[in-house]
Amino acid sequence: MNHSLPPRRETASEPLFFLEHATAVRPGGAVALRDVSWTVREGETWAVVGPVASGKTSLASVVLGHCRIDSGAIGWPLIDCLRAAGRTIAWPSDVIHPVAFKEESWLFSHGQHYYQQRFNFLEPHEDLTLEAFLRAGTRATDDLVAEVTSQLRIEPLRRLSLIKLSNGELRRARIARALLAKPEWLILDEPFLGLDKTGRGEVATLLGELIQQRTRVLLITRADRVPEWVTHVLELDELTVRWQGQRAEYLSRLPPEDGDPVLAPSPVSSPMAEPIIELRGGNVRYGDRLILRDVSWTVHRGERWAVLGPNGSGKSTLLSLICADHPQAYSNDLRLFGRPRGSGESIWEIKRHIGLLSPELHLYFSEPLSAAQTAATGFFDVVTHRPTTVEQDRRVRQLFEQFGVALLAERPFARLSTGEQRLVLLIRALVKDPPLLILDEPFQGLDVLLVRSARQWLEDRLRPEQTLIFVSHDRKEIPRTVNRFLELERGCCRSDT
Repeated sequence: MNHSLPPRRETASEPLFFLEHATAVRPGGAVALRDVSWTVREGETWAVVGPVASGKTSLASVVLGHCRIDSGAIGWPLIDCLRAAGRTIAWPSDVIHPVAFKEESWLFSHGQHYYQQRFNFLEPHEDLTLEAFLRAGTRATDDLVAEVTSQLRIEPLRRLSLIKLSNGELRRARIARALLAKPEWLILDEPFLGLDKTGRGEVATLLGELIQQRTRVLLITRADRVPEWVTHVLELDELTVRWQGQRAEYLSRLPPEDGDPVLAPSPVSSPMAEPIIELRGGNVRYGDRLILRDVSWTVHRGERWAVLGPNGSGKSTLLSLICADHPQAYSNDLRLFGRPRGSGESIWEIKRHIGLLSPELHLYFSEPLSAAQTAATGFFDVVTHRPTTVEQDRRVRQLFEQFGVALLAERPFARLSTGEQRLVLLIRALVKDPPLLILDEPFQGLDVLLVRSARQWLEDRLRPEQTLIFVSHDRKEIPRTVNRFLELERGCCRSDT
């Protein structure tokens, strides 16, 4: 990819960006960062780490020029140099490109769609395709588009509607589009979220190659996922700097990782319990593309399941059949809660029994709701506000307190960090105490301590007769009470134990 990258870094160690005792504020006056001093120099690649709500995404906003500096100093020597060379730059974001968790732009917004639409068949001309998304606003050649999409393993998806991409596929697409724009500096906010182990390794390798080819990268990631090509680490906590220095020194300070959890028998896993999910020879197809192939699966009341498999293996599609979101459920031999699918029940009658959290569902919360109002939408299986009862409000407050986030309840959901939003949506899945709980990558964006706390809640507080289906790329996140596994690969069952 050398042909796509301009020559850079003529003089190593020159500063690119700096903050000196800077305090940044958001529109409205809330503090985003407090007394931060930090300098990024040419030739350095920084990773920004820290717990949920530590200020990581706020720091990216500061670098992009989206937050006002209330005190202290800020500077972009990189931009000063580019302007001196004749570049017209109105804002730092003109040459510094972020890749964030959620795609909301003039090109595409999930708020313009409804959740079930991603499972319907759409002709390419009816919606924005991946190909059109990648090419919009760039002058990338056909060869370069093919090269980037091939390296990011999304080349076969180029004709698909963007709304049909999985969480991991959409993340790859955003990275690809940013690379095609040839940015002077690329800010990657949690690029490994939603990717399986193989996918994380491939993206990390690709980014390492780009850095060797003089692409500047600022990485926001988990402390335990700092790639080897990172040279320096900035650790934030409570909106200020906790530590900064070289990567090797930072890694030496980390505590040893926990081993894989010891999985224990489920509290209730009786073959005599009634089945609540029965799928026999399930198939899902879009044209010539077979997503699920001859999948059979039976889940009994009170069982604890983990559904495993790489990106693109069909996990989300399988769950969409169960949650009554996929129209092809009607063409399959599927029974939910004892009733054949298509026997006259509405999707809302099915959803009444299910609490759901998924990365894709997260994208559809665009109304200006408080965190508590967002969680309360789980009573009604919608993503918009509905009036609640006193008892429902009490249940929401109780869960916020149990998860230790009572102070978030009245804050605007849109202003929470990604990790805080994901915790609120976990509470949303729990509010109606559902017989079936489906958690698809529920701990994305959470720090290690929050993952442990949330996993412990699931282990200790689910009722014995509740059924859990848990999807994760990280076995360390799986609750210890899980004792059944369904593994998918390329749409087929690989194992069922």
